[in-house]
Amino acid sequence: MNLKINKPLCFFDLETTGVSVSKDRIVEISILKILPNGNKQSTTWLVNPGIEIPKEATNIHGINNEMVVNEPSFSEIASDVMSMINNCDLAGYNSDKFDIPLLAEELLRAEIDFNLDNILTIDVQNIFHKMEQRTLSAAYQFYCGKILDNAHSSEIDTMATFEVLESQIEKYSELENNVRFLSDFSKRGRNVDLAGFIKFDENDVPCFWFGKHKGKSVEYVMEKEPGYFGWLLNADFPMYTKKVLTRLRLEKFNNK
Repeated sequence: MNLKINKPLCFFDLETTGVSVSKDRIVEISILKILPNGNKQSTTWLVNPGIEIPKEATNIHGINNEMVVNEPSFSEIASDVMSMINNCDLAGYNSDKFDIPLLAEELLRAEIDFNLDNILTIDVQNIFHKMEQRTLSAAYQFYCGKILDNAHSSEIDTMATFEVLESQIEKYSELENNVRFLSDFSKRGRNVDLAGFIKFDENDVPCFWFGKHKGKSVEYVMEKEPGYFGWLLNADFPMYTKKVLTRLRLEKFNNK
């Protein structure tokens, strides 16, 4: 079957130095762009992260410091990455929680103003977990009937994720073959930022979802404890979260 899309959809996967969105860096990125006519474009970059790749990370994805020493930094390829995903919807495996937030950090660090306005995202892992509760390798075997060799190679994981989504749509009649439905279905909660520090409540009000102000609206906290905003901007939070908070603060004052 063919995935029904009316704008390009980019599947992508990252290999990284670790699992911290704000601190860790990309060492490999692979993007598979699916066009509405069914054509595909695929690109993979090795990236010099500018920091040491821990042995624990190398044990997972097989990329060590020597392999990337002569590779470009992310800032050197950032415009190419942005050009490939520009005006596209995004899909991945655990992408809403990790890959998209970390990609956003790297793009913002490279001074490219990335945001999710008018972009739909599909997290294939969330669909899988809602249906079967497994890992990507198990998903690939379950849905596609194949063994996933060389898992944690970003290119192989990206291709496998694309195949899994097509098989999921074919297997489950309740899954509609359109990006809007798949994006909504694959969501876990309704984040305002990418990392889930700020979420919409049942009344569509942006609220903090961590710490001492968890569950309180951003507007209320800014009004009652204005110093909290300054603390957040100087603390170790993702750049995209800080960008969202700045926008909410500007909207608050502009509406006065």
